[in-house]
Amino acid sequence: MKISPFLNIKTIYRITGVQLLLALMIFCGFKASAQTHAVAKNPDVIGRWDITMEKDGKSIPSWLEVQKSGTHTLIGRFTYAFGSARPISEVKPDGGKYSFSIPPQWEEGTRNMDFDFDVSGNTLKGTMVYTDGKTYSFKGVRAPLLIRTKAPVWGKPIRLFNGKDTKGFHTDGKNQWIVENGVLRSLKSGANLISDKKFNDFKLHIEFRYKQGSNSGVYLRGRYEVQVIDTKSGEPEPINNQFSSVYGFLPPNKMMAKNAGEWQSYDITLVGRLVTIVANGTEVICRQEIPGLTGGAIDSNEGEPGPLFIQGDHGPIDYRNIVITPAK
Repeated sequence: MKISPFLNIKTIYRITGVQLLLALMIFCGFKASAQTHAVAKNPDVIGRWDITMEKDGKSIPSWLEVQKSGTHTLIGRFTYAFGSARPISEVKPDGGKYSFSIPPQWEEGTRNMDFDFDVSGNTLKGTMVYTDGKTYSFKGVRAPLLIRTKAPVWGKPIRLFNGKDTKGFHTDGKNQWIVENGVLRSLKSGANLISDKKFNDFKLHIEFRYKQGSNSGVYLRGRYEVQVIDTKSGEPEPINNQFSSVYGFLPPNKMMAKNAGEWQSYDITLVGRLVTIVANGTEVICRQEIPGLTGGAIDSNEGEPGPLFIQGDHGPIDYRNIVITPAK
């Protein structure tokens, strides 16, 4: 401040005193604002949740993610028993409870699926009104981070398919899988094939062949589907639902699908949530995080080992040379 030579000393003190007071008030205001922001706590609902839905006497795995958009709006993603993760435009808070609504994807009917739930620490519980208008209950727990602090030490490779029969596997329905000339075949849509052994972190080599327009999938730990599908001659869909994607979550960085009828391969490494996928010799996904369950998961227990689960209910498919190398 430039002070006029005609001002007396009292006036000067009065002006500078006012300025000092204003500066102090502004400083205190900033400090109070910073303290308010420092103690502000995000609602417990934010995060990822492994959900189990009770529907018609069955426990159905599902998954929910809630995050903040901007200063206060909550948005998210939801995976049901089948289909891909679908967006939630808003998760609405109401007096300690939450709700959201999503349109049908592969479900029959036209009405939305409506969810109401509350959160207590690391658990949630609520109800879903399905597309048929019936109400079902669900509960959930906070999903594990699955962070590994050390690099894996790999064990000995295990040949899961012996080339002769389906020993070491079981199905979730009537078995239509057969073995012909060293090839594991599902000639028509039917049951899914599930390994008897369960695995945590591993490397997997698997080869497959599909007919034009057919569709299958390889579920890692029985919970995360790597898509096996005729991308070249099938119906166009988002790339995160196509060949070599982690269904609905992670798209490949390059499309390496061959023509229907040709043998193809995946080399997959899964460590915690981090997945690397090599499709037909080219790396298409590199150490990307799988956020949560994909549709069709065998259960919602993400913190536990799980089987290799091969989809057989979406059309004819052949597999061979299935070798898994678990971490010690």
